[in-house]
Amino acid sequence: MLFTDIVYGPIHSRRLGVSLGMELMPLEHKLCTFNCVYCECGWNQPVAHPQLPSREEVKTALETKLQEVGPIDVITFSGNGEPTLHPDFLGIIEDTCALRDRYCPDAKVSVLSNSTQLWRADVVKALRLCDNRILKLDAATDCMMRRIDLPVNENLTVQTIIRWLAQFDGDFILQTCFLRGEHNGQLIDNTTPEELAAWYEAVETLHPKQIMIYVIDRKTPEEHLSKISREEMEAIAAPLKVKGFKVSISA
Repeated sequence: MLFTDIVYGPIHSRRLGVSLGMELMPLEHKLCTFNCVYCECGWNQPVAHPQLPSREEVKTALETKLQEVGPIDVITFSGNGEPTLHPDFLGIIEDTCALRDRYCPDAKVSVLSNSTQLWRADVVKALRLCDNRILKLDAATDCMMRRIDLPVNENLTVQTIIRWLAQFDGDFILQTCFLRGEHNGQLIDNTTPEELAAWYEAVETLHPKQIMIYVIDRKTPEEHLSKISREEMEAIAAPLKVKGFKVSISA
């Protein structure tokens, strides 16, 4: 499922409410630093010169849409890949915050990111301007992270991601998808005791202000995946809730 407009919606997000979606990646194919087995946008498509919307095109499209729509809860950057890959991401976020303040001051600006561009100072600065920095950590072991997320950079490690996330001193929302299955003959399961122990340790180290855990909800590019039950998700969240963490479940 690809998004074919720079600005789309409003749609009802199960995690964020009435959301106006923002697409900074190509409108014809997915472009991402991950190739997650569960991604609703499918697999990455290798393109020599991907066409990204310009900063001015994004600003114009958003202003036009904000003049048309009614009340919204959030302006959300996600779409056909990793939004922070856009070279003008900081400028686009600055424009978005200004337009939000003018047309819908009660709305939040949210970014759903896979955390892989947090080595860039401009991306970190842009994310600090947002109300909701929703940052992914699908597994806390290198083996399982690579099986689930299939990073383009095969040398990427969980500890590197955790170090990048630590820059926010807990002022972010941690997002994790729990799933089971297999891909290319390799087992995928980030709900085992070993995987959960590593994930709990990462959560306690990072101490995010909120944790969003969710399950696959749409068609996935890898067909051999299964959905985790609501009961299991509640059990995963329980130890964190006991310790005072704010955990939301979409299952």
